[in-house]
Amino acid sequence: MLSIKNLTAGYEQSVVLENVSLKVLKGSVTAVLGRNGVGKTTLMKNVIGLVKPIDGAIEWENEDITLLSPEKRVQKGIGYVPQGREIFPTMTVEENLLLGFEAIPRKVNQSKILEEIYDLFPVLKEMLHRKGGDLSGGQQQQLAIARALVGQPQLLLLDEPMEGIQPSIVQLIREVILQIAKEKRVGVLLVEHNLDLAFSCADYFYILDRGTVVAQGDVAETNKHEIQPYLTV
Repeated sequence: MLSIKNLTAGYEQSVVLENVSLKVLKGSVTAVLGRNGVGKTTLMKNVIGLVKPIDGAIEWENEDITLLSPEKRVQKGIGYVPQGREIFPTMTVEENLLLGFEAIPRKVNQSKILEEIYDLFPVLKEMLHRKGGDLSGGQQQQLAIARALVGQPQLLLLDEPMEGIQPSIVQLIREVILQIAKEKRVGVLLVEHNLDLAFSCADYFYILDRGTVVAQGDVAETNKHEIQPYLTV
């Protein structure tokens, strides 16, 4: 389980998050929603270790990881797909995927893991020798998620994975999120600005506004119309 306790974070003299607490359980999808600029990406960067908090603690599997490097967090089973994908455009699809194995310190059956990835994202198997930069936006997003999954994470951080993607790929990514959560028992922390999309795959949600949690709850028990004002520009 991921547990964030009273997290305050930002950049230099600017505080972006203040006293934020949330949890992500294994086998569940937790959505973080909010308008642009409320701190959603900053939250993700704190969880993966790219930004150090000013105050508060981040715990994973009952271990304090607040000061661990991003590399150590990945080795402990945390995968991260940043907003904007950040694949390696000059490397082939296959080379991008193989990089994901660097997150696993132990010997694994690479062929078996890759076949599981191809079952989730069939188009990647068809394009193994194509350069990442030659893929469409939707294909690049599939590659970014697949590369993270190669590392066999127990917690997957997804920062707006369905932004700017055609509807058919959005549906595929949504199905993959649900499958890895329910069948693989992976905890998923999903940043999403679209309320309907988030609620279509999340079990629990948090809404950030001005750097603090202003609403949270079980998706199944929440009336979307009551929380929509927090998301309206």
